[in-house]
Amino acid sequence: MVDANRALQDRARAREDAAVRRPIVRFRGVKKAFGAMTVLEGIDLDLYPGEKVVVIGPSGSGKTTLARMLMTLETPSGGEIEVDGEPLFTMVRRGRRVPADERHLARVRGKIGMVFQHFNLFPHMTVLRNVTEALIHVRRIPPEEARRRTMAMLERVGMAEHADKYPAQLSGGQKQRVAIARALVMEPKVMLFDEPTSALDPELVGEVLAVIKEIAAKGDMAMLLITHEMQFAREIADRIVFIDGGKIVEQGPPEEVLLRPKSERLKAFLARFRNGMGLR
Repeated sequence: MVDANRALQDRARAREDAAVRRPIVRFRGVKKAFGAMTVLEGIDLDLYPGEKVVVIGPSGSGKTTLARMLMTLETPSGGEIEVDGEPLFTMVRRGRRVPADERHLARVRGKIGMVFQHFNLFPHMTVLRNVTEALIHVRRIPPEEARRRTMAMLERVGMAEHADKYPAQLSGGQKQRVAIARALVMEPKVMLFDEPTSALDPELVGEVLAVIKEIAAKGDMAMLLITHEMQFAREIADRIVFIDGGKIVEQGPPEEVLLRPKSERLKAFLARFRNGMGLR
C-alpha cells in the first residue's frame, strides 16, 4: 500500500511538473486521411519530458497512425507536429516555411526511438550487430565504444549472453528485448512503443512488459505507449489517452480513465478487459 501511494504521489508530481514545462512532442490539429477515409481528425496532444502516456482504443481507431506520423513513416494530411520545439514536417528556408527535406526529417527523427510490433531485426546480423549498427553508421560512434554501449544495454534488458546469436535463434520475447535495446542505445528523448507485445505468445508477454516497466521507472525520457494491456497501462502511465474514430474521446490519470470513465464509448471499450486485467 505504501508503494502504491508513493506511485500515485509520483504521478501527481509528474503531472504538476509537466504543466510548467515545454512539451517534447506536440500535435496540433493533426489529421490523416487515406483517400476518402479519415483515420485521424483534429488531434491535439502534448507529451512532456519524462511523462509516460499510454494510448488505448479499438483496432482501427488511429493509434498506430499517430505513432507512425511521429516517426515520419506517414505524413499528416493537415495540422502540425513539433518535436523538442521544432516543426517535424516543415522547415524554414530563406525566411519561408517549406516542406521538410530528408536531412531535417532525419535530424528531428533522431530524437525519437520506436519499438514496433514485429521486432524489425536484421535476420543476417547477430544481436550485437543489430544494436551497434546505427551507433556506428548513424551516430558515428567508434566500433569499440559502440560495442561497449551495446553490451551495457543488452545487460540492462537481460540479453547480454545472447549477443552472438542471430534473430532466428531467439524467442519472440527475446527479439523484442533486443529491439528495445536497439532503440534505447541511441539515447532518444522520446520512446514510442506500438503494441510491443501483440506479436508475442501469451507466456512471453510478461518478460517484455517487465523490461518496459524498468525503463519507465529508471529513465527520464518521455514515453508514448500503444497497448491493449490495461493493467500494465494502469501501472505505468502518468496519463491515458483514449482514441476512438480518429478522435481523442477522453484523457487523464489512469485511475480516472480506467476506473471512472465518463463516456459510454470508453465504458463499452473497457468492459471487455475487466476480467483478469486488474480492473474492477
